[in-house]
Amino acid sequence: MELQNKIAVITGGANGIGRETADLFLKNGATVIIWDIDDINGEKEVDTWNAQGFTSFFYKVNTAFAEEVENATKNVIEKVKKIDILINNAGITRDAALKNMTFTQWQQVIDVNLSGVFHCTKSISPYMVAQQSGRIINAASVVAHNGSFGQSNYVAAKAGVIGLTKVWARELGSKGITVNAVAPGFIETEMTAVLGTDFMDELLKRTPVRRIGQPIDIANAYLFLASEKTSFITGTCLNVDGGLTL
Repeated sequence: MELQNKIAVITGGANGIGRETADLFLKNGATVIIWDIDDINGEKEVDTWNAQGFTSFFYKVNTAFAEEVENATKNVIEKVKKIDILINNAGITRDAALKNMTFTQWQQVIDVNLSGVFHCTKSISPYMVAQQSGRIINAASVVAHNGSFGQSNYVAAKAGVIGLTKVWARELGSKGITVNAVAPGFIETEMTAVLGTDFMDELLKRTPVRRIGQPIDIANAYLFLASEKTSFITGTCLNVDGGLTL
């Protein structure tokens, strides 16, 4: 029970990695609040967990909009009084080569994957400062290190997330708050399902552990960084990629 009596906000928690993380956190004693735009899956998952005896809540929040984030933060504080852990997990892709990428595609990804991380941390961190403790974990990506064809928007956002992680680690460390990032490799989710078998087969050849990552692999990394065992780890980006970036 690594997270006994902890309150965790997980963005993008209705599906994929976020959903797996919420499930793992609940099983480790946390109360989990999901923020997501997918209210159908979000409500369904929360109902399932609560029927199993866990405590979870769902809020429909688009993290690209600061006002929605601020309102949701206030509602969470009113309901459960504190926030111990923030998992900035929400993300989208709108892939296209530079010559074909529209300004809308660029902005949509920046708004969610980068500005959304800023909005959530800006809104929640003051409460962590007040209680002199907290864990903030941001979803980066291994493509932030080496680039990825057709992902100018996504790579720029994820590289920005790594930069923000280091800045906030410096700013918040003296307040008892650690800030870290997790950089997943290619994980088997709905987001990567569109890549095709040929692409995934080539990835397998380049991955030393010879398998594609699963959502639980990233959830386990989030759990580790959210635990009390990592109080002396901050400002780092943990690659969870099976050795893909070696």
